[in-house]
Amino acid sequence: MNLPKDDLLKGVENRAELSRLLDQADQAIRTWEIVQTDFLSPPVLYEALEIFGKLTEVQVVHGGGYPQAERQRLAIAREEIPLDASHVEIAALDIAGNFLFDTATHRDFLGSLLGTGLVRDKVGDILVLGDRGAQALVIPELVPFLETSLVQVRSVPVKTRPIPIEELKVRPPKKKELTTVEASLRLDAIGSAGLGMSRAKMAEVIAGGNVRVNWKTITQSSYNVKAGDLISLRGKGRVEVGEINMTKKERYRVNLTRFV
Repeated sequence: MNLPKDDLLKGVENRAELSRLLDQADQAIRTWEIVQTDFLSPPVLYEALEIFGKLTEVQVVHGGGYPQAERQRLAIAREEIPLDASHVEIAALDIAGNFLFDTATHRDFLGSLLGTGLVRDKVGDILVLGDRGAQALVIPELVPFLETSLVQVRSVPVKTRPIPIEELKVRPPKKKELTTVEASLRLDAIGSAGLGMSRAKMAEVIAGGNVRVNWKTITQSSYNVKAGDLISLRGKGRVEVGEINMTKKERYRVNLTRFV
């Protein structure tokens, strides 16, 4: 049995990645085994969960090592097979070194990981710990290789070792709660209020293809948002649309959470 791939992929943005995921779902159906994906970026993950939500033949669970992880893996199985979060296998690495005099960024740690020969899909989130190094989430099979291969970041020698997931030093996200009252739920209105910019500027960045809603690029300022939507603009952070209520003057009072 093969899934109706062409129908499921109509209108998606990340067609190549989602096609591979559907191939893995077919594998899970055919073999009666639990199949794990590589790490998925947020846009791919969001579209994948939408597609798998339409299917009755398979079920999925997802995780990235900690609750707010951006990059996550899926575990896919037939509906008849027990499946839970423990089937998403993720390893945590501590990358320790003295970065006091040679500060390393997320880009530096990612570059060093990929410099060992890894592809991006094998690496999840990276948590930078200032002058002490970083922690990285990876596919478990790669831990022995990285212990011996990842020995330097920038000019700093590092020691790479596996650690329990519970030892991840996850900083809570910085967020700000705010409320706006608007005549409509247009993206330019809600986005400008949440991201702290003029409506004209918001309309400009939307038209330029720089704004995503639920990780999908939206280029129409008139797009109507709804509760639960996540609006993101590169360099400006993200805004989650919360509860929406009507005022007595028939305007929309919208609760927003801005992540910076």
